[in-house]
Amino acid sequence: MPRPSRIRTAPLIPGSPRRRILLKAGGTLLLSVLSPLSARAAQILAVRVWPAPDYTRVTLENDTNLKTEHFLVPDPPRLVVDIEGLALNSTLKSLVAKVEPNDPYIKQVRVGQNRPNVVRLVFDLKEEIKPQVFTLAPVAGYQHRLIFDLYPVKPADPIAAMIQKGEWSDAPVPVAPDVPVLGDPVAGAPPVQVPAAPVVTTPPGQPGAAQDPIARLESAMSGLNGATPAPPPPPPAKGPIKAPGQKIARMVTIALDPGHGGEDPGAIGAKGSREKDIVLSVAKRLKTRLEQMPNTRVMLTRDGDYFVPLGTRVQKARQVQADLFVSIHADAWVSPTARGSSVFVLSEKGASSSAARWLANDQNKADLIGGANYATADKQLASVLFDLSTTAQISDSLKLGKAVLGEIGGINRLHKAAVEQAGFAVLKAPDIPSILVETAFISNPDEEAKLNDNGYQDKLADAITKGIRRYFADNPPMAKSRQT
Repeated sequence: MPRPSRIRTAPLIPGSPRRRILLKAGGTLLLSVLSPLSARAAQILAVRVWPAPDYTRVTLENDTNLKTEHFLVPDPPRLVVDIEGLALNSTLKSLVAKVEPNDPYIKQVRVGQNRPNVVRLVFDLKEEIKPQVFTLAPVAGYQHRLIFDLYPVKPADPIAAMIQKGEWSDAPVPVAPDVPVLGDPVAGAPPVQVPAAPVVTTPPGQPGAAQDPIARLESAMSGLNGATPAPPPPPPAKGPIKAPGQKIARMVTIALDPGHGGEDPGAIGAKGSREKDIVLSVAKRLKTRLEQMPNTRVMLTRDGDYFVPLGTRVQKARQVQADLFVSIHADAWVSPTARGSSVFVLSEKGASSSAARWLANDQNKADLIGGANYATADKQLASVLFDLSTTAQISDSLKLGKAVLGEIGGINRLHKAAVEQAGFAVLKAPDIPSILVETAFISNPDEEAKLNDNGYQDKLADAITKGIRRYFADNPPMAKSRQT
């Protein structure tokens, strides 16, 4: 049989033309593989729009950090943003449909490929805005995020906004016999209607008429309890008019703070319940009940699904001179068996337990998850909020916390029988008694079901309202400074 033929190849000699040809071909193949990888455009993974009364946030979540340039165009007002290293895709195009007609600041958005590897966004605006454009590093399940925060040039007056939204009344509200109403004397405590100087207001049209928001509010609410506005002040040399024996029922302001919101969902239950949704629902129910108390007004730090930085929540409460600050949350733990409600106040000397310390650290991460722009943070405000907490504030917070915890214990098992303390950033207003209520464990299947039940949410709102009434009955609010 003939032997199979063998194909012989010449050995590759270093420096030979054949070796150079093979190396060149191999190099070309390698470049063809690597070049698309190095030139690959960034991928937009998700787009989100969060309209809010204070600002509108637009989020682009992507797989890498993006470079941007932006500028404003007047008449009509527009914000133009160029994003480098990006190719237009269907996800980015979907941003157009995510702008709602009732968005307070964005009329519409246009998206297009401006030039190779550069996408242009044009936001047609309803009014002039001050944009903040910044990036966020990956955290808590999010990849890189590019954030556009569109703030109005002229922010709304928080007290005027509260007047517009307020539904308070001076009419008596039926309550259980053992629950004191704000203003009722309890156990020898003086009534809430404390003597105060007559309200000094400036008649409309005169200088200073729009300078004092507290005066505007008291003037607008002058009909409460039969109180009438004081007459215009005489010339300064004669001093203010004083009506002997006149008593004015001071408005009590309560700031309710539904935790999380927007980019920050908070804890998530086994069935997908989101903490941010539950606590907003509870806060709205609580607001309705509190505003039925005479001479009581309520401000929500957020009234929709958007994020508010921790410092801004406290700042909002201070802007309206709140008498109380109540932050509402739903607890979570690694074990699904943890259960019960809790109330926390601030501590200057460390947490009252390791669990309280863990929870405070976890809640204080909200700015990282929700996306606070630290580049524009007011350092002076931060110093006030985080360094000047007082012993008096903590003492009053403990009284409020005990009153609320006692009432919540009547509708749900308590996780701890006493008020706990830890370094919660949102409780660090130096001049406002502040508590954080953990309504129940959303990580516990039974309590997750409770938190989603309308009846249980109503009971929570009733219990917290009763606790606040008891606190005011024992600690009537004093007359406040006229300064804003």
